Amino acid sequence: MSERRSHHPRPLKKYPWLRTAAERGAGHGPRSGAGAAGRSPAEPAPAAVDGTAVADERSVVDAAVYRDGRRVGTPDGLAATYRRLREEPGAMAWIGLYRPTEAELLSLAEEFDLHKLAIEDAMEAHQRPKLERYGETLFVVLRAARYLDAVEEVDFGELHVFVGPDFLITVRHGAAPDLSAVRARMESTPELLALGPEAVLYAILDAAVDGYAPVVSGVQNDIDEIETEVFRGDPAVSRRIYELSREMVEFQRATRPLVGMLRGLMAGFDKYGTDEELQRYLRDVADHVTHTSERVDGFRSALTDILAVNATLVTQQQNAEMRALAEAGFEQNEEVKKISAWAAILFAPTLVGTIYGMNFTHMPELHWVLGYPFALLLMAVVCVSLYVIFKRRDWL
Repeated sequence: MSERRSHHPRPLKKYPWLRTAAERGAGHGPRSGAGAAGRSPAEPAPAAVDGTAVADERSVVDAAVYRDGRRVGTPDGLAATYRRLREEPGAMAWIGLYRPTEAELLSLAEEFDLHKLAIEDAMEAHQRPKLERYGETLFVVLRAARYLDAVEEVDFGELHVFVGPDFLITVRHGAAPDLSAVRARMESTPELLALGPEAVLYAILDAAVDGYAPVVSGVQNDIDEIETEVFRGDPAVSRRIYELSREMVEFQRATRPLVGMLRGLMAGFDKYGTDEELQRYLRDVADHVTHTSERVDGFRSALTDILAVNATLVTQQQNAEMRALAEAGFEQNEEVKKISAWAAILFAPTLVGTIYGMNFTHMPELHWVLGYPFALLLMAVVCVSLYVIFKRRDWL
């Protein structure tokens, strides 16, 4: 581990490129709640005193100084951490922040000479996973994920990591990953922690990648359920497929860049003298990331296929319903034709009987001896004729 460079905090005016919260505009409004930014929305941000940034320490989750893999100090706040690190030659500082204030990031930039672009990214958040090297400092952005069983959704968090020769700073913008577990793991293996900030970066990467495993299992279970719902004909399954597809797009954005990031880290093993054991660990993480990325790609492809199958089944169901309606209409039309045909047949004798039932004196057939048989014969002939006509036209 390289010896810490001795320097003192520089005045704030050294960083004119840093925009204030007001200058960044309403598009990135203040976080609500005291827990989000370490203070209530109505409380003003810490001011500058004598040209030096004053940090709001309430966003500091844990700050510790380590030497030879063991914790030698737990300072109270950032300023105390800076002092203790200067007092411990060959030591390393590990500072964990959760949604820090602008003043805290300014203080860190002053103390550790962090690059302006990295600080702006940490302030703004909503970054895609990436790895950038600024001189001796490595800046890493990770998108962690966790599966929420209660609502069957994937929740994504954002983590920014600054890795220097003798310090590591984590800026967390979400609930995942659980860095307290990472710190506990590293402190329980001092021989690994003694390898320095790169070892801590490995542990953070490993925790983030391991956190993808429950998400992969949860998504696989969701896809199995969706397949069952599709063939069951659940009308709400299309919306569920769409929502899960959106989550998989986000998951892809979180995992796919990690493959290239870890390749970049591995490419610098020889140049930066990375410990051989640490190289093995990082290669193992790279293998897990590749496997996870391939699984996520497979999920997206599977969801696309399921959506196509669901559309086909819905179309088939609609066609079957329309066919059933057409058949019902055809049957109804056949019944109407039969009724109409019999009505016409029965109407003929009714018409003849009605005519001869009129009480007119001067009707030729009334006094005709064959009048009654003639009327009956006429009725029969008309009825039979109509029956034959309707039968030939398949109305009966």
